[in-house]
Amino acid sequence: MRLLTVNTGRPKAVPYTDAPGGVTGIDKRPAEGPVHVTDPGPKGVGGSGLAGDSVCDLRHHGGSDQAVYAFAREELDAWERELGRPLANGTFGENLTTRGVDVSGARIGERWRIGDGLVLEVTSGRIPCRTFAGHVGEERWVRRFTRTAAPGAYLRVIEPGTVRAGNPVEIVFRPDHDVTVRREFLATTTRRDLLPGLLAAGDALHPETLRAALKYAGKPAADG
Repeated sequence: MRLLTVNTGRPKAVPYTDAPGGVTGIDKRPAEGPVHVTDPGPKGVGGSGLAGDSVCDLRHHGGSDQAVYAFAREELDAWERELGRPLANGTFGENLTTRGVDVSGARIGERWRIGDGLVLEVTSGRIPCRTFAGHVGEERWVRRFTRTAAPGAYLRVIEPGTVRAGNPVEIVFRPDHDVTVRREFLATTTRRDLLPGLLAAGDALHPETLRAALKYAGKPAADG
């Protein structure tokens, strides 16, 4: 299990986003050399956890619980076959393109150690949006991406560190529940009936997902 590339993006004006200013950082390219990764701060204030990477729509992206986005090269290869065109690492806006890691099958709360001391924790799957669809440029993209239930994973930074292409990925903690990224994604998109079962992952869930699961289950949310 290893990183193939670490990908970052700079703000770019595009016609297909409703982000403030009409700019997006989704067009990510492999970085040369090491990249430092830290907790960017709360959503709405903090952007990407990667130095040199831009998150332009802080309303919906970035922040501590979406500090890093990982996607498996194996899934990109599957999309290459379906779409009939090459997809470079970073094409889906991912910060980390992995090989040998079951990213969408990772459990919420699972922790990965990568590179020079970096420890990340899996929080949720990626919900496709208008900007993603426009960037990929395929018809009915949001529906097609959702149907696969292989969304890749957002991660929070537990311990900051530096990463680079070729670093091994080590799973240092795997919780004993069965709430995977794939299940969390289904519950928040097409299978709302699965929401109560997500509560087994507890506070490791993205806070927005946790609130939705508590509400669906008829349980009070914690203050704040």
